[in-house]
Amino acid sequence: MDEIRYTLISDGPSDQALIPILNWVLRKTGDVKRIQAEWADLGRLPKPPKGLRERILCAIDLFPCDLLFVHRDAERQEPKTRHEEILSAVQEASLQGFITPAVCVVPVQMTEAWLLFNEGAIRRAAGNPNGKNPLKLPELSDIEQITDPKEFLFQVLREASGLTGRRLKKFNPGQSRIRITELIADFSPLQVLPAFQNLEEKILALRQNGWAAINPFS
Repeated sequence: MDEIRYTLISDGPSDQALIPILNWVLRKTGDVKRIQAEWADLGRLPKPPKGLRERILCAIDLFPCDLLFVHRDAERQEPKTRHEEILSAVQEASLQGFITPAVCVVPVQMTEAWLLFNEGAIRRAAGNPNGKNPLKLPELSDIEQITDPKEFLFQVLREASGLTGRRLKKFNPGQSRIRITELIADFSPLQVLPAFQNLEEKILALRQNGWAAINPFS
C-alpha cells in the first residue's frame, strides 16, 4: 500500500510521542510511502467514551482510517494481559460493525521506556543540545526493566536541560517528552525489544494479508 491513514487511540495525550515511531515502523515494515496519522483526542468530547470498546467505536467514527492502533501501557500487568484486553475490546466492537484492522501497541512498562535510547534527541528536546553533563541512560537491554520509566525520563530531561534554581522549577519535562521522537529519524535500536518486535510482526502480518483485518483469535 503506497498510502495509509491511521488513527491512534492511546492512554493519554503524551502518547502522541508514539506517532513518529509508528510512522517509522509502517515505512520500514509495512513498506508504506505516504502516511496520514491522527491521534484520537477523545478526552475533549462533551461525554468522552469510557470503556475501550466504546473508545474504539467512537474513534473510528470521528477519525475514519485504514488502520487503527490501540495503545495501552503494560505498567504492572503482563504485556499478554494488555494484548488480551485490547483484542477482547476489538472483538466486542466487531459485533457492532467495527471492521477496521487493529494493531495492539503495548510498550513495557510505559511509552516513556521507548524514549530513553537516543541521548542527542533527549538533549535537544530539553533545549540544551550541547550539554555535556552525564545523563546515565540505561543500557538498551535494560529499558523495559525500569519500574517507572516516566519519572526516570523526566529526571533525565531535567538533568539534560542544564537548568538550576527557579528556571529548573519552571521547566516542563512533560512538554519536552513529546518532542523526543520528533527529533529521531531512526528507531531501529528499539528492534531488540520484544514489545517492539511484536509491533513489527503485527504490521508485517497485515501487510502480507493485503492490509485486511486478521482474526485476532485465530
